[in-house]
Amino acid sequence: MRCALLVAPLAVGLTACGGDGNPLAAPPYESAAKVAYSAAEGGKADPAKPLKVTVKDDGSRITDVTTTDAAGRYVSGKLSEDGLSWQSTTELAAGAHYTVRVSTEDADGHPGRKTLTFDTTPADAGFHVTFGPDAGTYGVGQPITAALSAPVKTQAARAAVESHLLVTSVPQAAHGSWYWVDDRTLHYRPSSYWPAHAKIDVRSTLGGVKVQDKLFGGNDKPLTLHTGDRIEAITDAATDHMTFKDDGKVVKTIPVTTGKPGFDTRNGIKVVLAKESFVQMKSATVGIAAGSSDSYDLPVYWATRVTWSGEYVHAAPWSEGSQGYANVSHGCTGMSTENAHWFFDHVRQGDIVQVVNSHGPTMTPFDNGYGDWNLDAAKWQQGSALGAKAAGLAEQGSAAVAKNPLSDPARLRPEAA
Repeated sequence: MRCALLVAPLAVGLTACGGDGNPLAAPPYESAAKVAYSAAEGGKADPAKPLKVTVKDDGSRITDVTTTDAAGRYVSGKLSEDGLSWQSTTELAAGAHYTVRVSTEDADGHPGRKTLTFDTTPADAGFHVTFGPDAGTYGVGQPITAALSAPVKTQAARAAVESHLLVTSVPQAAHGSWYWVDDRTLHYRPSSYWPAHAKIDVRSTLGGVKVQDKLFGGNDKPLTLHTGDRIEAITDAATDHMTFKDDGKVVKTIPVTTGKPGFDTRNGIKVVLAKESFVQMKSATVGIAAGSSDSYDLPVYWATRVTWSGEYVHAAPWSEGSQGYANVSHGCTGMSTENAHWFFDHVRQGDIVQVVNSHGPTMTPFDNGYGDWNLDAAKWQQGSALGAKAAGLAEQGSAAVAKNPLSDPARLRPEAA
């Protein structure tokens, strides 16, 4: 049997091959070379600075450096041509524990190894992500939201954040992307609705990752959601009927009335935001003066909210004579008490409520509920920092800022009866 040819000379006392003397099976010996590395006082390294490993210029040289954190993530680096130094080329994580394994070779060609450990200093201010909505079961139109604890404005920083916000669904994958609503808010949706009866997992891997300046990511709570049936309630304002579908099958057709001229119901795709069995709707909350012919103060039952400004699908017994024939409401979709109760019982948050053929404007994407689906897939992709980066677009700073509806006290006001 011939022995394998070793590239580097072997250390004294080791035979080239055979039995227990095989150098590839023997543990490496502690390097006699004097290896040093950059670290702050107390053995803490600044994660904002590169890690540097050096060897004394006495004929020794570094042949390889492997650096990993406690999670097993590797740190890339570059070895100098003379072999006297190695420097990291990727960011270190804040508040992390690292192990550095340095392979060396002395002037006579004897190999050695030195193992070093160090910790990085904790981040001065943690950067956190809060996912929404709350864990539970939702309709297939429910977007995922991510609220950031600090603003992120540059395209590079946004790309860094977005690449660490991971969304998966099983048993059917639903490929999508994040959209930067503003510098502290992202929404995620697939190119089409979520699969029915799916499990959706959302998590951040930003822990210890540098976001910008001296801001590092913290460890944040993941989110798991489930989807129910694919419910779609489609109202045609031209025929004054709603078609209710469950997993593509028409279950019920309901006579309705929508907004009259001047109060036209919004077109487009909305999703159920909440369900309220009783709401007192007052016209004054939407700017209609008391005493006007359009003023109202009505007790409303079985109200399913679809915008924060107060558009509902609800019981409207006062307009049953017009339901299926004419549009006489102030913007809501009205139906009989029996049908409204049935609708209320058969929808959940995140279900699709769509209006077509109205003379009203199209539902806006972000400032009045979840109008996310009114952007087609191509426009949605343009809101991703990763998509813009891949397309080679110039940095544009902050995306168009939309008012956060959750901070608007008017969101609970009934809009119209």
